[in-house]
Amino acid sequence: MATTTILRCGFFPTSLHHHHTHHFQTWKVKTLGMMGKNKLTPSITRRRTMVFAVNDAEKSFKQTVEVDRLIDVLRDSNEKEKDYEELALSIMSIVDRLVNKTREKIESSTDILKSILQPVVDVEEEIAWPPRDPEALVQMEKELNLREQEGQLDEGFLAEVNAQLRQANEDVDKPGLAAMLQKVLQLYASRILSKRSYAMKGNEILKAEEFLENIIKAPEEEWNRLLLNGLTLGKGEVAADDLYAVIKKRIERTLIRTEGGSYQQRVLTEFLRGIKSRAEQIVQILEGKPQ
Repeated sequence: MATTTILRCGFFPTSLHHHHTHHFQTWKVKTLGMMGKNKLTPSITRRRTMVFAVNDAEKSFKQTVEVDRLIDVLRDSNEKEKDYEELALSIMSIVDRLVNKTREKIESSTDILKSILQPVVDVEEEIAWPPRDPEALVQMEKELNLREQEGQLDEGFLAEVNAQLRQANEDVDKPGLAAMLQKVLQLYASRILSKRSYAMKGNEILKAEEFLENIIKAPEEEWNRLLLNGLTLGKGEVAADDLYAVIKKRIERTLIRTEGGSYQQRVLTEFLRGIKSRAEQIVQILEGKPQ
């Protein structure tokens, strides 16, 4: 019997109950927007109108528009027209190189995402979620960790995942696709947040911090069990208010250490808020309050 967890944007489900099903969500790889390069290649005309899928693309676009304006001004000048025309062509050549470099960045981000998802793609180029083989999820996490270690999971990569997630949420006939991409973001957040530990203060172990770090490192499917066994309302030693306090502190630290408004900041803070929301739901159940 396969156990699935319904994932929603924000890293936590609205219901804590696990649903059991034999049915897997499957679809052809070629139907995924992220698998088609035609959606990612900007159209480059003489006016250089560009659309980028990376975070700093707007800046590049504005620079290109300004260059176009300069070219028009130069061409309208009556003095030294030939020299200005040559200068304009030189500037356009620089813009071309900038565009090509940005396009390569987009394609690289897409390829990285495809490589991370490759373990859940079968020989018929179909993706099943949850994976039919549990080992596929392990391999998926290993690939993500490798890419992160090589410094490839940058803002461009996160922008790509978020773009595909938005599209998946709009495609109501592909709920499994959204869950799969959400899993990629969860694995990323867990990896990044696990790099720093605040569980030790001198020789003292801070139980609430240690508890939070155990949850961060664990798969989302295990959060319920960890919370039930770790909170004082259940079988553990950590008060709910203490857990909420360290989550708040970790969010504040994350906001300080990451660039404001970046995809990384949003992914990490949403992940932490997801843990807090799940803890609040568990507390309501343990206290016998209706949800």
